[in-house]
Amino acid sequence: MSVAGRISSIATTITPQSHSSCSPAAILPLRLHKTRTNHASLRCSNSSFFNPIRITPIITTKSLSRRPSSIQMSMEAGVGLMGTKLGMMTYFESTGKVVPVTVIGFREGNLVTQVKTEDTDGYNAVQVGYRRVRDKKLTKPEMGHLEKSGIIPLRHLQEFRLQSVEGFEPNQKLVLEELFKEGDLVDVSGTTIGKGFQGGIKRYNFKRGPMSHGSKSHRALGSIGAGTTPGRVYPGKKMPGRMGGTKTKIRKLKVVKIDTELRVVMIKGAVPGKPGNLIRITPAKIVGKNIPKS
Repeated sequence: MSVAGRISSIATTITPQSHSSCSPAAILPLRLHKTRTNHASLRCSNSSFFNPIRITPIITTKSLSRRPSSIQMSMEAGVGLMGTKLGMMTYFESTGKVVPVTVIGFREGNLVTQVKTEDTDGYNAVQVGYRRVRDKKLTKPEMGHLEKSGIIPLRHLQEFRLQSVEGFEPNQKLVLEELFKEGDLVDVSGTTIGKGFQGGIKRYNFKRGPMSHGSKSHRALGSIGAGTTPGRVYPGKKMPGRMGGTKTKIRKLKVVKIDTELRVVMIKGAVPGKPGNLIRITPAKIVGKNIPKS
C-alpha cells in the first residue's frame, strides 16, 4: 500500500471531537504556543487533551482612592506679629555693655482676620493681617475676605498654626506688650537681600587659586565631577548661581528693648532683609517646652 493510502485510512478512523457545546468555564484542550512576534497564542491541539488547562479570568483592580492632603505648615510656639525692619543701631545696656540690635517698627495692623479650626479647615491656625492700604490696592476677592469680618484693608496676611485657638476672634488687636517681654527669645524670619548671580567664592566661601602670573585658575570653580563614572553632575552641587532673595529664619534671638511710645522693638543681632522689608516675629520654638516632641 502506498503512503497516501495509509494516511487516508488513518484519517477515516479518527473523528474530531466537537467542543461547540462546552461552556466557557469548561476545561478546554488548549496549549500555549509562542509565535514569531513573541506573543502567547492559544491553539487547539490533540496532544494537549491529556494535559488540559483551565482558563480563569485575571481581574486587576487599581485603587483610585487618594490619601487626604495633610497640612505641611510647621507648628508655632505661639501667635506672633509682623513688623517692618527699620535698620540697625548700637544699644548700651545699664552695665555699659554695647549690644548691636535691629530696630523693628510696627505700622497699623496686626489684626486677627480669620480663625481656622479643625472642624472647618482641618487644622488650628490664626490668620493675621498687617499694614493698612487703600481699597484699590487690593483685589475684590481680598476685599471680600476682609469685609466678612468688618476689617480694614490690609496688605499682608499670614497664618500662625497653633495647638489651640481658644481666646482668638476676628478683628482682634494683637498687642506687642502682651505677647513679648524684654529678655524673651524669638524666631525672626524674612526675605534676605538679593545679591544676583554670584560665583562660588562669594556664594559658598570657596577658596581661590594663586593669583600669580603662571596660574590659570584664579577664581574658577574647578572640577565638578568625574568623566566616565558617574558621567554626570550630582544634584545639589555647589556652583555659581543666584544668591539671596530667599526666605530665611534666624532662631532664638533675644528681645533687648521694647519701646511702647515709639512702637518699636529692639532685637539683638541681625535679621534677614534690608530696611523696609516685612519681618515675622514668633516665640522661639523649644522642643519639649512649648512644642511637643512628636
